[in-house]
Amino acid sequence: VQLVESGGGLVQAGGSLRLSCAASGGTLSHYAMGWFRQGPGKEREIVSAINQSGGTRYYADAVKGRFTIARDNAKNTVYLQMNSVKPEDTAVYYCAADPSLYLGTRSASYNYWGQGTQVTVSS
Repeated sequence: VQLVESGGGLVQAGGSLRLSCAASGGTLSHYAMGWFRQGPGKEREIVSAINQSGGTRYYADAVKGRFTIARDNAKNTVYLQMNSVKPEDTAVYYCAADPSLYLGTRSASYNYWGQGTQVTVSS
């Protein structure tokens, strides 16, 4: 499955941004999906994840209450709604797909990755 992220850009602190991840070459409903990010000089970290049906979601503590993950299996697309963004949210954001039924939070659990989209939050 191929994944393509979009929606990144420059946003002021306190603003909002919605990232999209479009899948092709496979059926998105077969995969748990995750959003990861890698900030300057930092390791890649999990931001959020959602299981195949959308009934189970995970959020990292740093984004809980501000970000929302959602999926539209009919459109083969996963979204990350980012509200009340902070400068520390600045990073390249990646979506990833995991065919297992376990909702993983480690990058090693995910088999397929997009190329990433840059999010820059100005203070």
